[in-house]
Amino acid sequence: MRKTALLLARRQHGLRKSALATLSFLLVACSRRASEKAPELNEPPHITPTVSPAPMRAPPPAPLLAERDLARVGNPKPGPDKVDVQDVAMGTNVHFVAYTNDQVDAGQVRSAIDRALREINWLAAKLSEWRNDSEVSNINLHPAHWVKVGPDTFAVIRRGLEAGRASEGAFDITFQVMSDVWKFGSAAEAEPRVPSKSEIEQRRRFVDYRKVELDAGAQAVRIPNGYQLGLGGIAKGYIVDRAADILKKAGIQAFLVQAGGDLYGAGRKPDGSPWVSGIQDPRAAEGEFFATIELTDHAFSTAGDYARSYVLGQHRYHHIIDPHTGYPATASRSVTVWAEDATTADAIDDAIFILGPKRGLELAEASPGVGVVIVDKDNKVWVSPRLAGKVHLTRQPTDGI
Repeated sequence: MRKTALLLARRQHGLRKSALATLSFLLVACSRRASEKAPELNEPPHITPTVSPAPMRAPPPAPLLAERDLARVGNPKPGPDKVDVQDVAMGTNVHFVAYTNDQVDAGQVRSAIDRALREINWLAAKLSEWRNDSEVSNINLHPAHWVKVGPDTFAVIRRGLEAGRASEGAFDITFQVMSDVWKFGSAAEAEPRVPSKSEIEQRRRFVDYRKVELDAGAQAVRIPNGYQLGLGGIAKGYIVDRAADILKKAGIQAFLVQAGGDLYGAGRKPDGSPWVSGIQDPRAAEGEFFATIELTDHAFSTAGDYARSYVLGQHRYHHIIDPHTGYPATASRSVTVWAEDATTADAIDDAIFILGPKRGLELAEASPGVGVVIVDKDNKVWVSPRLAGKVHLTRQPTDGI
């Protein structure tokens, strides 16, 4: 009996020793797994780590902790996401940059941008003088008759006439009659031709914004025989404003909308800095800037003699026509207008370009909330007082014809 009891005691001691060894092994393994997992707690929740391809027999990598789990260990929530969309509309590049916020996620931002793009195309179809089915073309096809138009077309024409009065005719929406005399574009610039003085004078007789009539009650427009309307100098700014309105109504607080040379910046970027855009050097390659300008709930528009132009001899001819002479304006090389809305900026930049630095600065100062940067015909830079601290000159503009 004593021998049997001794054997049982030894067996029980061996089992206890084996159990303790197994428990020790499990504790070490758990400790190793914990030490391997710990660094993931410091990874931002919005970044997915790069994992090298593993053999098929290996288990998949463990997923990152959910945001609610990270919050429990003190990790910050991810910051606003940036949504960047580019497209083509109105014959130019259209660019949206927007940030999410606590109320609007990335999907909602993209949906709002899609609506804004549809609005851009819809308005362009109504306001283009180059489309036979537009409301503007309908006015031009029926001179001396009252033509009923939609609220957008009526609003843009009214704003255009206001800009004509403010600039004493330097901006004139009846300039379209000159389009078959001065031709600019890729085909025309391949074989450029300066029209004769008689051709110009024959058309210039039909350039006078004061002859355009509006009937607000009937929402109708009438032009005299021989006249034509062209809204290319103001419509793009109006369309940018409408696109910006859609994003604002969607709850997006920080965004940028750009269509060619017309741009609107809302709010500030997530780091608190303003939107900043470059001002094109008029005699340098596209995308080379001589200055930057800050935008917070403001728009800017640039008019330059480098777009849609050609050089013959020692003279540059371009698409910004002075209504008083019928020839391309010569007082400026480029004008960038800063304003509270893109419609104002788009309308007034051509007027200031035509007027030149002295009278152009006077017009800017007389317009509430408007500032301007002018590169004159002699390559001198003029900056209006309202833009002090908002415009930063990085270098002198390039000289040349």
